[in-house]
Amino acid sequence: MKIYLTAVIKAKDEYRAEVLEILQNMVSETRKENANELYSLHQGIEDKNQFIFYEIWKSEEGLAQHNQQLYIQAFGAIVDEKLQEKPQLYTTHIL
Repeated sequence: MKIYLTAVIKAKDEYRAEVLEILQNMVSETRKENANELYSLHQGIEDKNQFIFYEIWKSEEGLAQHNQQLYIQAFGAIVDEKLQEKPQLYTTHIL
């Protein structure tokens, strides 16, 4: 069953450019993954420090493999220092 994931990420103002660069790398690398159907990154209009991912995965297993990739782990390493808070993740299925 497909997994739909929305992730809300809030960068600290002084790290916005650096966080954006890391997120853009995640996009280019993730789109190469076989289990990925959609991986789009958006930036807030009113809050430029807010980034939102919309993702579609072919399966839970594919998403689990994605989370083990080095570029995802590299993002995890900056969360405490460069983000305002931990990312908010929402996983859903279509009804």
